[in-house]
Amino acid sequence: MKKNIYTFGGGKAEGNAGMKALLGGKGANLAEMSSLGIDVPPGFTITTEICNYYTAHGNTFPDTLEAEMGVAMAQMEDIMGEPFGSGDNPMLVSVRSGARASMPGMMDTVLNLGLNDQTVVSLAQASGDERFAYDSYRRFIQMYSDVVLGVDYAIFEDILEDTKLRLDVTLDTDLTAEYWKDIINQYKREVENETGKAFPQDPNEQLWGAIIAVFKSWMNERANVYRKLHSIPESWGTAVNVQAMVFGNMGNECATGVCFTRNPATGENQFYGEYLINAQGEDVVAGIRTPQPLTNADQETQYGDLPTFEDTMPDEYAELCKVREVLEHHYKDMQDMEFTVQKGRLWMLQTRSGKRTAKAALTIALDMHKQGLLSKSEAIMQIDPHLLDQLLHPMLDQDAERTIIVTGLPASPGAAVGRIVFTSKDAETWVANKENVILVRTETSPDDISGMYVSQGVLTARGGMTSHAAVVARGMGTPCISGAGDLKIDYTSKTMTVYGTVYREGDIITIDGTSGEVMEGAVPMVQPELSGAFAELMEWVDEIRTMGVRTNAETPLDAATALKFGAEGIGLSRTEHMFFDPARIIHMREMILARDIETRKIALAKLLPYQRADFIELFNIMEGLPVTIRLLDPPLHEFIPHGEEEVADVAVAAGIDVAAVHARAEELREVNPMLGHRGSRLGLTYPEIYEMQARAIFEAVADITAGGGKVVPEVMIPLIVNLREFEFFKVLVDRVADQVKAEKSIEFDYLVGTMIELPRAALRAGEIAKSAEFFSFGTNDLTQTTFGYSRDDAGSFLDDYYAQGILTHDPFVTLDQEGVGELITLAKERGEATQPGMKMGICGEHGGDPASVEFCYRIGLSYVSCSPYRVPIARLAAAQAVIKGRDT
Repeated sequence: MKKNIYTFGGGKAEGNAGMKALLGGKGANLAEMSSLGIDVPPGFTITTEICNYYTAHGNTFPDTLEAEMGVAMAQMEDIMGEPFGSGDNPMLVSVRSGARASMPGMMDTVLNLGLNDQTVVSLAQASGDERFAYDSYRRFIQMYSDVVLGVDYAIFEDILEDTKLRLDVTLDTDLTAEYWKDIINQYKREVENETGKAFPQDPNEQLWGAIIAVFKSWMNERANVYRKLHSIPESWGTAVNVQAMVFGNMGNECATGVCFTRNPATGENQFYGEYLINAQGEDVVAGIRTPQPLTNADQETQYGDLPTFEDTMPDEYAELCKVREVLEHHYKDMQDMEFTVQKGRLWMLQTRSGKRTAKAALTIALDMHKQGLLSKSEAIMQIDPHLLDQLLHPMLDQDAERTIIVTGLPASPGAAVGRIVFTSKDAETWVANKENVILVRTETSPDDISGMYVSQGVLTARGGMTSHAAVVARGMGTPCISGAGDLKIDYTSKTMTVYGTVYREGDIITIDGTSGEVMEGAVPMVQPELSGAFAELMEWVDEIRTMGVRTNAETPLDAATALKFGAEGIGLSRTEHMFFDPARIIHMREMILARDIETRKIALAKLLPYQRADFIELFNIMEGLPVTIRLLDPPLHEFIPHGEEEVADVAVAAGIDVAAVHARAEELREVNPMLGHRGSRLGLTYPEIYEMQARAIFEAVADITAGGGKVVPEVMIPLIVNLREFEFFKVLVDRVADQVKAEKSIEFDYLVGTMIELPRAALRAGEIAKSAEFFSFGTNDLTQTTFGYSRDDAGSFLDDYYAQGILTHDPFVTLDQEGVGELITLAKERGEATQPGMKMGICGEHGGDPASVEFCYRIGLSYVSCSPYRVPIARLAAAQAVIKGRDT
């Protein structure tokens, strides 16, 4: 019989850390900790396969599941010595999700399950703390009603806040058992009002309701958004973990907390975390109460006089330090752990690889190598290439003037400037209108995921360093400040007030997630310095990787930036981008408006010096590294003006009337420009354009060569479909090269190759390789023409494809290996069969996507080329591809 449930607890487990695909990350790690002899509340994991079964079989379960649950529940009862939901000392349980990839806060959880009007009395008697028992019951009603019954959470919060206001108390812990009883009665009345049914009293009914709700939450909106952002397949499903409850809210001898084995913001090797006395875990992560520091070191730097866990519970702290050491050495990675202390006993509720900033990731990996925990290869594999983005963007200028308006906790480093918005919906609206925004919330919830994603930064009035806002922002690389308690936020009026000063939606602020400072207006930024840990990691990376990494660049700034980031040449220089400068575009438009070849050549002659100067500058910057120059690709209509003032200027420059400009624009208009008169088709109709560009390239080469420099340009013909078309242009380029050599009395080398960006070209690659000296796969257009999708319009329908499981990712972001990848593989094999050792690479933005880089390495391409800021990402991904190849 197929096993659907795996148990853990009592120092043993049926699963292990290697079973994340089946048990999810949480379940696999709970099993692993239990096997290591760490105190873990016993429980069982329902596998991810049941999640997929439930969805595929009309929201039903296999017939055997109930019996398996009965056996697993009996084992939990034996270990705890308490019966579930009954008896004098009832065992309560938590029901939590657990996908194989960490998705903090995206799915649902239910705590204190098993409480009802009878068991709450037993719990009060067994614990000797009536206030604790009824506090737990009201928490359960509130959470279960929200997650399972669909009753708005705010209804319960309003009842609680009204009661505290009436009694003039601030903290939940100020409420006595009698007040909790009254609140519970109000809660139950609201449940019946909202659902038409009494709150369920049968513990087994409660359990099944919670399990179903957690499985359903795999498909909720916030989980779908998170999966899309992090490329997590829907088919993975989530596991469900049912675990015996231990209580951090059973009095002042109890506590709950979240901690990291190292600082997740800086990577420093220091124990780091937060806790609360007399609380449950949700109080820490949800930001309901501002938590206290774990260690005395944290207290000194950020928390003032709040008592630490180290001082308040020294024995339990010492035990937690031992667990820290055991888990970090076992997993060889920084761990994010949750714990509860119940009456002096430390229980570990979770461990997982902690989310961290890019700076922290590098520091941790290098430190662990120096400690002997990781080899160089293991350290490299520990770093997510996408994280490097965080290191490559501006920070606040330390010398700039700033007006600090409030300070909070530095939850996620980096700086951001934007307009204040107060809801996720408003954030998306402002961003759609090309405005940068800072999302300002009292506290974030998982429903804010889409707004957090589009925002430049996040600022919350409540919550700590391990709150939802902090954890999610760090994972996204988004600057975040939490716990800015002096902020007074009014969602109705869309204002925030700080010390009497009112800031409204649309006002500009700056946040520094490294210092926790919020500033008025826009503070200038500075470029980051790439040294230290980053430089050391990149040295390791370059020792291992075998595939080249070039950049896509046509401006001196882009080329210099890419060189600083380690680019080994230019894999794509798009010459059309050079024509949009105001001094040049007018001549480009003259050329387009010309009615005969002689007039067209006159306009092109005006462009020639500009192109030549551009190439000289690029060649000088790259200092002998390869530079691949694509001849003109886009259709001519893209250069035609639309505004009447610009039309008039072009008419004057071309010596024609305005009506003629409009007429020419109409002639050039195409129904489908992407498949229209562009690339080599333009060069065939107007060969003088490509002749001018080839001359500019070779005159620049001659200039560099005469000065003692060395450059071997790679001239690339776009959009060709067969050998005969390519040879037409190769003859043209060779003729111009010979002319320049004769005119300048100088010799130089060059290559002529082509972009493989059409399926037909890929299929005929063996033939084209008879003449072409290199291939560069233009994966942007090859994806468009293989799928038949317009890159500019696909976003309007791709979500529907993800929802139906037809596609799992955007093929314009991560290369489609099954279709587009097969064409590339086929073209490479056929090209090399004709010309062994032929240089081949890709130059679409896929060249900076780690999964696509790995594919390129696997099939044996010579290099990838990407935008300048993605060069370090591609270098790291290329090294990781080598390491993965060794392990398979």
